[in-house]
Amino acid sequence: MGFDLGPALLFCPGDRPERFSKAAERSDAVILDLEDAVGPEAKPAARAHVLASDLDPERVIVRVNAPGSAEFDDDVAMLAQSPFRTVMVAKTEEPAPLDVFDDSFSLIALCETARGVSAADRVAAHERVVALMWGAEDLVASLGGSSSRYPDGRYRDAARYARARVLIEAGAHGRAAVDAVHIDIDDLDGLSVEAADAAASGFRATACIHPAQVSTIRAAYAPDPDRLAWARDVLTAARSERGVFRFQGRMIDEPLLRHARSIVARGD
Repeated sequence: MGFDLGPALLFCPGDRPERFSKAAERSDAVILDLEDAVGPEAKPAARAHVLASDLDPERVIVRVNAPGSAEFDDDVAMLAQSPFRTVMVAKTEEPAPLDVFDDSFSLIALCETARGVSAADRVAAHERVVALMWGAEDLVASLGGSSSRYPDGRYRDAARYARARVLIEAGAHGRAAVDAVHIDIDDLDGLSVEAADAAASGFRATACIHPAQVSTIRAAYAPDPDRLAWARDVLTAARSERGVFRFQGRMIDEPLLRHARSIVARGD
């Protein structure tokens, strides 16, 4: 199992089937949401809509309710009857509840509470987890706070720590990392800066909540043409070199070659 979705993952409410196809067409993968985007009274209908969907399972993620919630078991039972096998597990706080999924499923564990972020290392180690994602707003709520950002839009320290920890634990266990949504839909400049930082830091994708955000995320993950040309040239030069070598005035070693490979992968 692996993770090859992204860079723009678009949430779509599970009780709005009329939006499913457009969300899938406008993004790199659609997240059909059975959790926060759906009210309690609409959750049974949302499950029925997801089950009836004819979207390509290879480009669909289904977000289920948190383990231990009243809805989780019903979500899992529905998925067993569906063709969808990539599942985002909301508010994951420990690995044991993930055992309910058999090995046909690939899981994106959403570490979005204080307990979830604390357990990110153990969650990432679960054999069916292919990616970790973090979430700022539920995290701050779990801490008793009221805002994940300063007035100028920068994340507060608790959110920055959670973002870094989820990224590092994902990487340490060979999993992908997905960056959190930017909830200010009109702030495309802020989203661009955040998504570019995510790509440069090693996130494989960024989740979003509106189709208008997709092109901004895609552009941010695409490497600058000059940077891409440098990466390709330095990898070509490395074929005829042994060990550390000089290239365009810089000393190049294996970590920089790995940076170059990541840039080329995003360019491709």
